[in-house]
Amino acid sequence: MTAIPHEPLVSVVVVNYNGRHLLEDCFRSLTQQTYRNYEIIIVDNGSKDDSISFMKEHYPDVRIVQLSSNTGFAGGTNAGIKVAQGDYILTLNNDTCVFSDFMEKLIQPMMREPEVGMCASKMISPDKKINSTGICISRSGAAWDRGGFEQDNGQYDHEEEVFGPCAGAALYRKTMLDEIGLFDEDFFLFMEDVDLAFRARLAGWKCMYTPEARVIHKHGGTAGYQSDLSIYYGNRNLVWYVVKNFPPRTLLLSSPWIITRNCADIPYYFIHGKGHAVIRAKIDMVKGLLSMARKRRNIKRQVPACEIEKWIQVWNRVRKSSSRSDP
Repeated sequence: MTAIPHEPLVSVVVVNYNGRHLLEDCFRSLTQQTYRNYEIIIVDNGSKDDSISFMKEHYPDVRIVQLSSNTGFAGGTNAGIKVAQGDYILTLNNDTCVFSDFMEKLIQPMMREPEVGMCASKMISPDKKINSTGICISRSGAAWDRGGFEQDNGQYDHEEEVFGPCAGAALYRKTMLDEIGLFDEDFFLFMEDVDLAFRARLAGWKCMYTPEARVIHKHGGTAGYQSDLSIYYGNRNLVWYVVKNFPPRTLLLSSPWIITRNCADIPYYFIHGKGHAVIRAKIDMVKGLLSMARKRRNIKRQVPACEIEKWIQVWNRVRKSSSRSDP
């Protein structure tokens, strides 16, 4: 690929774990981009299938970072970022297929506005319903994908500021990551993008949603939709990111909603046959609270609590959407 001098380098980081059946669609779409100055890095989390041999045979120009064990989305993505050369980091799930002008559109707000540290894309499910148009958060700590499961009738077709991007198809400014740090590897899977967006917001960075940057996402293609794995990490990490990031006043005022939600989760999952997964999640969530509280000391807080609170919604005022804590 031939770079155009004024185009900044984009490093695409794709994390893979036993996803050989997903790779062909994902990487074929990446090689057809109208934006030309990019590198592709695949981080393999100790796959047991033939993912690596497939990539070496069919995509020899893609840089491979081969890990010996599964470090989750957070650890795998960080491993890719650490070897990336780009000015911008594009994180992409292996169960995605991007439109040809995806990169060209997604990068525009970041090139235009230096305070934009994150860009969210329009993620669409194979059934043409919306998967994500950015992240929303509530007082209870619940985080969900804006517009999730809604019919796409053009209601999210204008560029606007959102709280943060879904890391399944998101662009991050490298200088921002150098300032606030990478994904928190203790989260392993789920909510790591919410945590990162929160830290970026606290440091004063913005996120813009770019509707023309479109991607098809086979939701749950790797972790499994409503699997024990997704329920465990989604519920464990929900309170972790809250304890770690909510400003003191916000955390105090939100405590009744946080406690109520976490208590209500338990009978809900028992009714749906997932009681074992949610109980494990709650136990490990409590065990990790002190560690998350300690991490508060290292977070850069440049904006007042009111700037964060304007993004925190009351759960019953929003439309039912794709909840990240109820994957």
